[in-house]
Amino acid sequence: MIEPLVASTRVRSAHASSEHLEWLEAQAIHIIREVASQCSRPALLFSAGKDSVVLFHLARKAFCLGTRALALPFPLVHIDTGHNFPEVISFRDEIVKKTSAPIVIGQVEESIARGSVVLANPLASRNEAQAVALLETIESWGFDALLGGARRDEEKSRAKERVFSIRDRFGQWNPKKQRPELWNLYNGKIVKGEHLRVFPLSNWTELDIWEYIQRERLALPTIYFAHLRAVVPERELLVPVTPLTPATSPDKIEMRMVRFRTVGDMSCTCPVASDARTVEEIIDETRAALLSERGATRRDDKTSEASMERRTREGYF
Repeated sequence: MIEPLVASTRVRSAHASSEHLEWLEAQAIHIIREVASQCSRPALLFSAGKDSVVLFHLARKAFCLGTRALALPFPLVHIDTGHNFPEVISFRDEIVKKTSAPIVIGQVEESIARGSVVLANPLASRNEAQAVALLETIESWGFDALLGGARRDEEKSRAKERVFSIRDRFGQWNPKKQRPELWNLYNGKIVKGEHLRVFPLSNWTELDIWEYIQRERLALPTIYFAHLRAVVPERELLVPVTPLTPATSPDKIEMRMVRFRTVGDMSCTCPVASDARTVEEIIDETRAALLSERGATRRDDKTSEASMERRTREGYF
């Protein structure tokens, strides 16, 4: 008598999850189409991480004719720090080649050469420098809206973001000067010099992202799945051993099975201990996780409780 009850519960749970994903997908597609209709020169931020992969997939769904994919009405934008994981850059290039999507690549190296970015030392994190390169790319190409894959569950300051989030002429975000968004009505009007950051995945969670990846069978960079890697335990983080984050002593290096929950600049992104080699196993891990992916993996977010909000105010993604 118990087994049919358990099976029935699982069926209902799977059905509820499917309906939930359908609702999230419909909302995100609606937001993407609103951007295309209200903004004259939008673009989609594409890091080749899981959230931007989902966002790119949704954008292609938003502008298709039946099962036939159409050209997107906006380009992709990638801000390359020069310190990205090579697996991620290879995946980015593969996706662009496969889909023929136009892409604009902003280079932090070029900002350094211009003198608009000054690093403390050659191995310093370039994560914050992305904001400068992004703002220069926006100005150079005249973008008035950028679609991004940020979610409200990632970090406390993200929860303050509106879906249509206004940036001033300096690219800065003021949480006190954001517009109400009642009844899913979005106001894309801006004055000259301002631009919008738009987040169609605002109401998604990390679990939603992985369940959608499973449902849509989306490909991801290999570092999202468990693999053997040299790391150095540092407080509650596992710092990967790379040319940018070398071990201070060979004795501290450990070989661990790890995977990345988020991908970013090599200098500040850490993996988590994991044996999950498939999307299904990652979903099980995500259900049991007690920390968000940023809280569990990002060294730059450990500097203070307000570090993300400070960077966002200054023009960060």
